Amino acid sequence: MPPKIDPNEEKIVFVRAVGGEVGAASTLAPKIGPLGLNPKKIGEDIAAATKEWKGLRVTVKLVVKNRVAQVFVVPSVSSMLIQALKEPPRDRKKVKNIKHNGNLQFDQVLKISQNVRGRSLAKDLRGTVKEVLGTCVSIGCTVNGQSPKDLFEKVDDGSLAVPAN
Repeated sequence: MPPKIDPNEEKIVFVRAVGGEVGAASTLAPKIGPLGLNPKKIGEDIAAATKEWKGLRVTVKLVVKNRVAQVFVVPSVSSMLIQALKEPPRDRKKVKNIKHNGNLQFDQVLKISQNVRGRSLAKDLRGTVKEVLGTCVSIGCTVNGQSPKDLFEKVDDGSLAVPAN
């Protein structure tokens, strides 16, 4: 017989989900079933918590304590950039391999960098800004009408001001 579960113990489970959609209970069951949770109900909770990220894949953090789960959205940099581009939601099954060719302002890049600062491995905010600019390159958007690769050099030489913290 397995040991009793401590009611004050917190378990943390990370799940990738599509924003605003109820995921298949069969994919959630192996992760949260052993914790005594109902996969269908947790799927609905995840869909409700990710409404503003509709159509984008985001990471969801489930904190389970005493068989009650709290849902927190932990979006990736690419999800935040695509949301900042204000593109309309797309049908993932019909539209494939799209390029995000919008334009962002450098202030938006700074704001995203400050949000991600805790998860970044960079030494200071300048490094985090360069990580976000690299993600801009990979999704195909521009910053201030320029290629993000051009802004790398401006951040390095100090001609583009990045605050210390």
